[in-house]
Amino acid sequence: MSISHYIKEIGRGRDGARALDRANATDLMGQILDGQVSDLELGAFCIAMRIKGETDQEMAGFLDATHARLRPLSVSSPAVVLPSYNGARKLPVLTPLLAHLLAREGLAVVVHGTATESSRVTSQDVLSAMGVSALATVRAVQAGELVFAPTEVLCPGLKRLLDVRRVVGLRNPAHSMVKLMNPTTAADALLVSSFTHPEYAVSMAATLELTGARALLLRGTEGEVVADARRTPQMDAFVGGMRTPLVAAQLGALLKLPELPAHIDAATTARYTHAVLNGELPVPAPLAAQVQAVLKALAL
Repeated sequence: MSISHYIKEIGRGRDGARALDRANATDLMGQILDGQVSDLELGAFCIAMRIKGETDQEMAGFLDATHARLRPLSVSSPAVVLPSYNGARKLPVLTPLLAHLLAREGLAVVVHGTATESSRVTSQDVLSAMGVSALATVRAVQAGELVFAPTEVLCPGLKRLLDVRRVVGLRNPAHSMVKLMNPTTAADALLVSSFTHPEYAVSMAATLELTGARALLLRGTEGEVVADARRTPQMDAFVGGMRTPLVAAQLGALLKLPELPAHIDAATTARYTHAVLNGELPVPAPLAAQVQAVLKALAL
């Protein structure tokens, strides 16, 4: 099989490219995830989509293909999914702290991810330093339990697509897909999703509305789905195609900064996370607000 006819449609440049419908997008991504395309075709697809950008119909189709090929985790409801693919660049990665806080509320928490840049400290690094080992295979996740599922365990073809970034140096649709997919058997699991650039706030919201996903969307921290510990962002819930604002963005000057660690390495971040969980340090207010937003979104 070949995806050359799709590349002809999406590869005509920003102004000349044509968007695919959902069915064709599903077929295209299915061939990619099944490893049926050459490295040359794969690179052409990634560059073409980087120039054109994804529509909500295309992203929905890409997700349809991905969900059909996932090895999903069986979870107890209520469940929360936290994609973690960016890691720490300047600030400590606090996605593991958010995950532990949610598990403490009795939720089944699935963190999934893989390193997409060698220079960043990942959630997997921090969780490992806290004694949480990555899953080697999919399994059931109980209420109040936190697990980390590597992308290659969930879908090897998706891991291959993400790894293209290491070669070409540019993101591709997989980097948005992983923040929009539900790798569990629970259709009502809450996906916590984030954006960094404003244009993705629009496109991700459109995809969540189109697919009817249950989700919480916010501007994350350095690409992670955790709220910035220094300032509370806006948080909106999506359920059945309907958008509900839950948390307003914090405005004005900050009167006090949280006590964050000065270094971002995994060991230091793990010690800080333990200190917060043990009550030795306060939970940053934006993270406390995010936990409450998750609980509200699950109740909608």
